[in-house]
Amino acid sequence: MFEQWLRPVLAVAALSCLPVLAQPGYRDPLDVPPLHSKMASAAALNGVARAGDRLVAVGLRGTIVYSDDLGASWQQATTPSSLDLTAVYFATPQSGWAVGHQGVVLHSSDGGRNWERQLDGAAIAQLLPQPKAPGQENATQTQANRDFPLLDVWFEDAEKGFVVGAFNLILRTEDGGKNWRSWSSRTPNPQGLHLYAIRPAGADLFITGEQGLLLRFEPRSQAFQTLDSPYKGSYFNLVGTAQMVLAIGLRGSAYRSTDRGQTWQKVETGLSSSLCAGTVRADGSIVLVSLAGDVLVSHDQARTFTRWPLAHPAPYFAVADATPAGLSLVGLRGVRLLK
Repeated sequence: MFEQWLRPVLAVAALSCLPVLAQPGYRDPLDVPPLHSKMASAAALNGVARAGDRLVAVGLRGTIVYSDDLGASWQQATTPSSLDLTAVYFATPQSGWAVGHQGVVLHSSDGGRNWERQLDGAAIAQLLPQPKAPGQENATQTQANRDFPLLDVWFEDAEKGFVVGAFNLILRTEDGGKNWRSWSSRTPNPQGLHLYAIRPAGADLFITGEQGLLLRFEPRSQAFQTLDSPYKGSYFNLVGTAQMVLAIGLRGSAYRSTDRGQTWQKVETGLSSSLCAGTVRADGSIVLVSLAGDVLVSHDQARTFTRWPLAHPAPYFAVADATPAGLSLVGLRGVRLLK
């Protein structure tokens, strides 16, 4: 299954590239803006985030749309690239980043209406450590030969942040994305497992990945450390509050920790489909979404979940709080406002 290799949204996005690459007169989508369409918000979308009172969603072929009425209507943003985008995050109502295929990192300084490219795969290749000797095979070489898929982005503020992706790809910036450096040497991941999500929980910062990978940032050492994982399947995302962190992933798996990831307790979700994303709402409730179109809600800090009744479900890849309007879900059928 695609889930066993990369985050589900990446697998879906990858399929969209195949017919394009086969056409004569091919132009690199890195340098080609996406077509503008009134139906852009109905395209397959992989990520959604709040930018103050605005919602911003990203997806296939570089599509970025934004809503100023909490998801009731959407407009298409101006972007420089039609590469598939996998995630979006806003550190402030104005300053946000989107990431995707071929190592693309886009930045917006106007709340998601206009975007510019900050980074791409060619630049990333120059940032990665080089082999110690000619012909030496290592995880870095393997990674350098890849497409550099970026799978998530998180910023502490408008200057300091991380992007993470496949094959232990992790980059750090401290100047708002003008300059980046590799942090793979500070991430204990000798197998080069994929890093699917990076998110805070209270004062801590966590990374989840494939094959049960769980990491937590340690400020003293300025590096991530490995946490004992209760599960060997992939964690696709995590949700955190000041009281707990919840790692979610394959086959409806969810594990909760209240001691900074030192110990974990299994949370029964009642699902067999993979959980892809979650969010904490303004009222403190926690919402999770799945590839099968399930929406789960918890009102007790993720100890228990109940299913939100939903007509016409579709695979959902991301969710954002749209209080007071409801929830903004994105997936194969574009955006959906759930009231």
